[in-house]
Amino acid sequence: MALIIVESPTKARTFNHILKGGDYFVFATMGHIRDLPPNKIGINYKHDFQPDYGIIKNKQKVVNQLKELAKKNKEIILATDPDREGESISYHAAYILGLIKEDWPDFKFIKGQEPKRIVFHEITTRALKEALENPQSLRLNLVKAQQARRILDRIVGYELSPLLWKKMGKNWLSAGRVQTVALRIIVEREKEIKKFKIENYFQIYGLFNTKDDFTVKAKLVRQKGIDFEQKFTLKLFSGDYTYTKTTITANNVSSYKTDLQSDSYKILKIDEGIVKRYPPPPFTTSLLQQESFHRFGFSSRMTMKLAQDLYERGLITYHRTDSFNLASQFVFAAKDYIAEKYGKNYSLEKPRGYHTKSKMAQEAHEAIRPTKLIEILPKKDTKITTNHRKLYKLIFDRALSTQMREAEIKTIKATVLSEKTYEFEADYQVILFDGFLRVLNPEFVGKNTITPPIKVGESVSLTNLETQDNQTKPPPRFNEASLIKLMEEKGIGRPSTYAPIITLIQTKNYVEKENRYFAPTNLGVAIADYLSKSFPQLFSLDFTASMEESLDQVAQDKEDFIQLLKTFNSPFQTELSARKKDTSPINVEEEITEKCPKCKAPLTVRFSRFGRFLACTRYPDCKFTKPFLKFIAGKNCPLCGGKIVLRFTKSKKRFYGCENYPKCEWRSWKLNF
Repeated sequence: MALIIVESPTKARTFNHILKGGDYFVFATMGHIRDLPPNKIGINYKHDFQPDYGIIKNKQKVVNQLKELAKKNKEIILATDPDREGESISYHAAYILGLIKEDWPDFKFIKGQEPKRIVFHEITTRALKEALENPQSLRLNLVKAQQARRILDRIVGYELSPLLWKKMGKNWLSAGRVQTVALRIIVEREKEIKKFKIENYFQIYGLFNTKDDFTVKAKLVRQKGIDFEQKFTLKLFSGDYTYTKTTITANNVSSYKTDLQSDSYKILKIDEGIVKRYPPPPFTTSLLQQESFHRFGFSSRMTMKLAQDLYERGLITYHRTDSFNLASQFVFAAKDYIAEKYGKNYSLEKPRGYHTKSKMAQEAHEAIRPTKLIEILPKKDTKITTNHRKLYKLIFDRALSTQMREAEIKTIKATVLSEKTYEFEADYQVILFDGFLRVLNPEFVGKNTITPPIKVGESVSLTNLETQDNQTKPPPRFNEASLIKLMEEKGIGRPSTYAPIITLIQTKNYVEKENRYFAPTNLGVAIADYLSKSFPQLFSLDFTASMEESLDQVAQDKEDFIQLLKTFNSPFQTELSARKKDTSPINVEEEITEKCPKCKAPLTVRFSRFGRFLACTRYPDCKFTKPFLKFIAGKNCPLCGGKIVLRFTKSKKRFYGCENYPKCEWRSWKLNF
């Protein structure tokens, strides 16, 4: 018998279903079983940063079971996930079983007892059989990269967090190498929004009738060859931001309209062209998180949980990846599927591939795709919810579309010229061949099928002018999708870290969501400002990205991980010592107009680990406190007529309740009444 070690019970069940018992026993570790201690830093600086790993609390029973099973089975097979975290779980399991000797900073296999490591990117019969027939060795370079990251994050978190506690008198605050950079991105954007100068401007649209009674709606774009629209670019913390405005203002819009109404018009030219639109690449982790947010409003955490379930049930390939590669068996099977369902003219002669831009796309070798060409999941698995099905269909359509023919679209730009040299432009698109759009965007195809009946030189009559009052828009706040996109572009974090980082900065009350966009709290601003000014290099975008690149070099055995830790730690400790000498506090209290009902002193907004609350400014002489409530304007409780309050669950999920709770127990996830 052989003992196969995985990390998830669901994954173990899928393995058992595929292997059907036989010569294998599958055991799940329930995640990590060995880690650094929670109540101390657990890093020996004097001995090359040796970590003090121990059995995780409540995992001793699992460890005992694992040891007993190892005695009963002749062969050990490590089958955890193919990324660094998975490799680390396998490493610690092998260490506990006495198969690896730790002679820090070197890891060595016990002679004659090296365990087998199988690597696969989908849990299917074919992939599992292939992996079992071609076992590998435990990839110790990935383990070193994971441990280097773990040690780096432990040093930053456990050295800086106490500094914040002393500064702010709150022992639940935390700082982190990636966490604080993500927070800083949100904070800096909020400052840039407040700094942005909003200006009013107008756009003018003309409605023109042809002789055939076809209406052309065109935008006023220029006069005498000079464009009305102007572009401006701002240098922001996280990159450039470009916005536009026109020279049409409240002072001159009326004169333009008067001038246009007394003018005559004709079709000056019609520019036509045929463009090919190609399908987007298959999903990587970040692209899946972004698209599921835009499409369904799923948080990154929810997306990863759903994807984890689908992967462990053998329905999709591994969901933590930044590769665009697709397996040959999938693309050739997809070709036949497309030809049969949509017609041969929709399939490709040769498979389409995509170039992975990410420098770090090394650990996982395939994009996220379905393991079988089943468009809709059968309903026999009761644990597959509607949300699972939504995400699966999103993955299926995206992967399938990559192997469909490109769409052909005719673009038409009609220019309307006036006697007074005003120019209007109207743009049209006509679908000549829908290609992959038939799967990804059928709504777009249905709306763009008619060529406008207009001719060059044809006189048209102005029937109406529409003015659109606009304002220049400041840089947008980040939502989960745009923050993940930026973090990936800048090389901050890894696919597996996006969701936990975004969850953490909300749990710590550093940021709040307002209409799905992140807004920093006063607490978040204070922490980001203090840390970025005190440790400017550590919390810069460039340094964080370069550290990720260095960790990748460790994973490829191109850089020594101990030297990496030394290079980081020496200047960090010098800076930390200097900051510890500054004992001045950081105050984030915010006075409001409301008075304390007990002593009439002003109330202030304070923060706890559970969120904001109101407290008397005379504390500790007056200990009055009450919850900080955010009321929803224009809505009242449908049961008692009280005001509706925005509240949060323990996991920071928003819901709405009545201000008169617990007397009135009305609550709802949405305001749809």
